[in-house]
Amino acid sequence: MTAPREPTFVERERASQAAFFRATLPDERGFDGCDYRLPPYRRLSNLNPQIRDIADRYFVDNMIAWHQHASHGLSSQVCCLNFLMPLATRPDILAKLVQAVIGGDLPEMLAVENGPNGKPWFVGFEWIGRKDYLNEWPRAGLPKRGANVTSADAVLRFRRAGRIETLLVEWKYTESYGAPPEPKREAERVRRYRGIAFAPFGPVRGDADVKLTDLFWEPFYQLVRQQMLAGRMQATQEDGAERVRVLHIAPAGNERLTRVTSPALRPLGDNAFKVYRSMLEYPDDFISRSTESLFSPLIADAPKGDAWADYLRDRYTFLAVLAAPSQDEMTTA
Repeated sequence: MTAPREPTFVERERASQAAFFRATLPDERGFDGCDYRLPPYRRLSNLNPQIRDIADRYFVDNMIAWHQHASHGLSSQVCCLNFLMPLATRPDILAKLVQAVIGGDLPEMLAVENGPNGKPWFVGFEWIGRKDYLNEWPRAGLPKRGANVTSADAVLRFRRAGRIETLLVEWKYTESYGAPPEPKREAERVRRYRGIAFAPFGPVRGDADVKLTDLFWEPFYQLVRQQMLAGRMQATQEDGAERVRVLHIAPAGNERLTRVTSPALRPLGDNAFKVYRSMLEYPDDFISRSTESLFSPLIADAPKGDAWADYLRDRYTFLAVLAAPSQDEMTTA
C-alpha cells in the first residue's frame, strides 16, 4: 500500500488559516467556497484587530495600494502587516529584530515616517524611495506605493556605531514561482534597468555570466529590483543612510520558494537565494532569514497577554514548527 502523501506547506497553511477563520470569523469566512478566504470588502478583517483601523488610514494617507488578494488568508501583504505594523510604535522589539538579523550591539531604531496617529513610526510599508531611482514612476502625477513601481514590503531605519542604516524588507509567505516572464514586457524592462542592473552602476557583478533577461524570472526579478533600489538609496544616502541592504523573510517550511526558476541560472546551484547572492557585487548586501528564526524568539519573550504575540501565535501556527536551518542561516551581516 502506498504511503499517504505528506501535505505541502501551502496545503498546511490553507488548513491552518481555515481553522483560524472558523474560530474567529465564522460569519465572514468561506468566500468562493474556501474557508481560508474572506469577501474582498472584508479585507480589514484579515488583519490583527489591533491594526485594522490604523492600517486603513495609513494606506489612504500614503496612497498605498492593497494587493488584489488582501482578503485571502495566505496574503503575504497581510502577513507582513500582521507581523510588523503592531511594532511600528514599539522600537524596543524592532531593535531586537534588527539585532537578530545583523548581529552586534542593539541598534537605535529611527523613525521612518509619522503614522496616522501623528506619532513617529519605526516601520514603513510598501516603500518606493524618495526619488524615481529605477525609471518607473509615471511622467505625470505621483507614483502609487505598492502598485506599478518597485516597492519594498517594509522599511526599517536604525543607527549603530554612529552610522545610519536601512533595511528594505521583502516578505514572503506561501509564494512559489515557475512561470516564464511575459515576452511583451521584456523590452520595457530592458529599457528601464539595463544601465542600473550590473556593476559598477548596479548590484549584479559585471563578470557574472548572466544576461539581464535571465533575471526576469521570479523570484530573481523582484530581488534584483529591490537590490537596485537599495543601491540607489545608498548612493544618494537617502534619509542619511550610509548603508542600505535587502532583507528577505520567508517561512523555512516553504521549500518550493527556493527553486531556481530561470533556466540560465540553474547551473549555478539549486537554491534560488544562494544563487542570487552569488551573483551580487557585494553579497552581504542581501540577507535572507526565516520568519521562524526571527520572530519565534521575540514572541516567546513577549509579556504575558501581549496582543501582538498572542495573535501571531494563534494564527500562524508554522512558527511553532521546528525546522532545520535553511535559507535563514545562509547569509551573514
